[in-house]
Amino acid sequence: MKKTVHIISHSHWDREWYMPYEQHHMRLIELFDDLFEVFENDPGYKSYHLDGQTISLDDYLEVRPENREKLEKLVRDQKLFIGPFYILQDDFLISAEANARNMLVGLDESYKWGEPVKLGYFPDTFGNMGQAPQMMKQGNMDAVAYGRGVKTTGFNNVVVDEDYTSKYSEINWEGADGTEIFSILFANWYSNGNEIPAEREAAISFWDKKLADAERYASTPHLLMMNGVDHQPIQKDVAKAIALANELYPDYEFIHSNFPDYIEAVKATLPEDIGTVKGELTSQETDGWYTLANTSSSRIYLKQENVAIQNLLERITEPLATIATDVTGHYPHEMLRYAWKKLMQNHPHDSICGCGVDSIHRGMMTRFEDAKQVGNFVRDEALRHIETALNTDVFPKASRPFVVFNTEGQEKSGLVEVEVEWERIPFNDRKPQENYYELVEKGTPDVLVINESGESVPFEIVSSDVKYNYDLPKDAFRKPHFARYITVRLNMAMMPSFSWETFALVEGTPEPLVSSFKGLENASLRVSVSNTGQIDIEDKVHGHTYEDVLCFDDAGDIGNEYIFKQSLDGTFITSKGLDATVTMLDDTALVKRMKMTQTMMIPEAAEDLLKIEQESVTEMRERLSKRSTKLIPLTLETIMTLEADSPILKFETHFNNQAKDHRVRAIFNSSMSVPTHESESIYEVVTRPNAVSKSWQNPTNPQHQQAFSAITTEEKGMIVGNTGLHEYEVLDDQYLAVTIHRGAGEMGDWGYFPTPEAQVLGETTVSYAVSFHGRDDKHEYYRAMKGIQVPFITTQAAVHSGTFASKHQYLIVDAADAYVTSLKRKEHETDIMVRMFNLSNDDATTIHVDFEGTQLYDSSLIEIVTDKPYDTTLKAAEIRTIRIPDVK
Repeated sequence: MKKTVHIISHSHWDREWYMPYEQHHMRLIELFDDLFEVFENDPGYKSYHLDGQTISLDDYLEVRPENREKLEKLVRDQKLFIGPFYILQDDFLISAEANARNMLVGLDESYKWGEPVKLGYFPDTFGNMGQAPQMMKQGNMDAVAYGRGVKTTGFNNVVVDEDYTSKYSEINWEGADGTEIFSILFANWYSNGNEIPAEREAAISFWDKKLADAERYASTPHLLMMNGVDHQPIQKDVAKAIALANELYPDYEFIHSNFPDYIEAVKATLPEDIGTVKGELTSQETDGWYTLANTSSSRIYLKQENVAIQNLLERITEPLATIATDVTGHYPHEMLRYAWKKLMQNHPHDSICGCGVDSIHRGMMTRFEDAKQVGNFVRDEALRHIETALNTDVFPKASRPFVVFNTEGQEKSGLVEVEVEWERIPFNDRKPQENYYELVEKGTPDVLVINESGESVPFEIVSSDVKYNYDLPKDAFRKPHFARYITVRLNMAMMPSFSWETFALVEGTPEPLVSSFKGLENASLRVSVSNTGQIDIEDKVHGHTYEDVLCFDDAGDIGNEYIFKQSLDGTFITSKGLDATVTMLDDTALVKRMKMTQTMMIPEAAEDLLKIEQESVTEMRERLSKRSTKLIPLTLETIMTLEADSPILKFETHFNNQAKDHRVRAIFNSSMSVPTHESESIYEVVTRPNAVSKSWQNPTNPQHQQAFSAITTEEKGMIVGNTGLHEYEVLDDQYLAVTIHRGAGEMGDWGYFPTPEAQVLGETTVSYAVSFHGRDDKHEYYRAMKGIQVPFITTQAAVHSGTFASKHQYLIVDAADAYVTSLKRKEHETDIMVRMFNLSNDDATTIHVDFEGTQLYDSSLIEIVTDKPYDTTLKAAEIRTIRIPDVK
């Protein structure tokens, strides 16, 4: 029986990487132009795979809009194979929702052109998320393809670990919830058929090796040859090369193929023993050097900005816009799609990973800002519409009402600060400064905060200022003014999911708030800090004390943007035992804030040898550089915040980094020793082993996290949260080390590309937190740690009648062991979509969702409409989307 060699032409298109974006962009234009030429002139050139991302179509048409019809015909004629994603993302460094939206938007965009390829395409993703099988199945994918994560052993080798190795390039992949999907591993990479010779002698040499390489791993008579690689111009004579191969190798049939045909042929001939890999695929069975997990700490400022804007869109703007649609009858689909596209343009692996040249990442900050401003606009418009519908006439006419929203899908407690406009003077015939001074002279009145029942609510005044502002009416010219603003702080206790409550500022004499605790202590935690920086925390809720909880360390880094490699000296500089200046900043009834300042003396950079090693493209593992002997100060100012009723101690560390080639970590001591730990990943809380495999040679074992990681036992646990600090490592089964800075002077990979801005010199502020759970409340604390990333949202209101109650829960969600990731309207429609996932990979949980008694239905990540009533049982590790029909 002849074997069939499927040659799939493609170019893996990193949208931006080792050159600025527009350099790559112009080469993409040339690639498309070449495709049009070859399709027109060579009938033997059958098809081209457009790398699984639809954004390339947008990028081309931005320059060549006149060729839209040509593109549409190529897609319809199945010459150009597109989809299913919008971009090729990094799985682990974007949120679960961003991963889902990439597929949702990608498929939606694909269907505008034609039929997308039903292949979850992850050719060069830096590790693969454990929930990909479930997500791809919900997206109606037939298979997935990836290049990293599984170690191939070939037919004659012993499989070392059944979870992460395979003798075949065709494998079943089982996700966290048990979902299986057929997967294709690019065992010889996605370039194994690149630049096929069309000359006899060269072709024989090429095919003798390439066929043997493919046959070593292929489980069927169908061999895959990927004709292309990163930014590869198309091979215009591939039809000629294929004809020659058929002449030279009569026992094989060489065809210019495509993924749908290849997958169908392979599935029809699969043996029964192809095997299964399970969960996250992060190259666990390699030597550990090229897992590229250290991209999670490159240019941390990118990750921080990305988390902020993801949270804005997913967890603030979309829920508010969903509510506001009940007022307007219109959901801002187009604006939100635009914002999501802007954000996702920063999500390709070389972009969000921070492993490109400097100009790329400067451009990313502009895209972040664009997405943020659209998100802010849609949020503010939603708040404006909701405010007009509120019934606030229960408050006195002279009061200043304001509304607090919990836009999260869980009950939430915490402090909220709201700026209330007390009095304004519009610009008039007087000079503006006269209005300003009039308000200043009036001063701040005595005020109270009351609820809708007229009861006084405990609060604190944070500030009072006179400031310039302006209104932009929808039907008139802009209106500038000066106003007196009073910022108040109050405690929101157990505020229900997706709810709001209205308060008002009124004149009156407030009663002083008195705290029953002095120092950094509340009913949940007691924190003490010594003059050598030792932090001890008593968990009063569960009856445990954790000593010496936090310190910092600094190490030299002679690696690159992709990989941390410690300098040859191998030394760590630690803050342990250093003098600490400890100052109490706030000690009120609602908030306690303490600042700890320590200074470490660290080398100013690596020694000069590193520059030579970089310029000579010395492979990272072979470098011998040590650190400079010249020391400079690194002063760490850490503010610890404990809110009145919170079980979470928040940290904010600020420093002015002037050193190069180094890494700084915050290291938490759990006082426990366990072989595994838990971490929030993509739609799951995954259990990971602390130990590495026998093949692992890298001295470090960096891991990715979303909002938290935890060292936990059946009796207790320490949870360390973060905002945009995606890299951590568990040390000695006891310490959880979170990277708060990493600076490198080059991109790395295949050449020398200097990246001075990746040293991240200057002012940096990072945020993280710690809390502790007991035997039965772990998921409660996991949810609370997620919740600190999103503030309560506020808006000022007027006193008027309305159809919305001043205090209301819009959507009831009771899912104690689940986390809600999204509340939005269905794409192009107004049905409400609620998404959540089970925090446990082991146990099912019960969920209750109610929207005014409406019948609810199960859906999917891509919002497929079904008649199946929603199931109140959420299976272990299940991702669930629930549809609420719009009946209004």
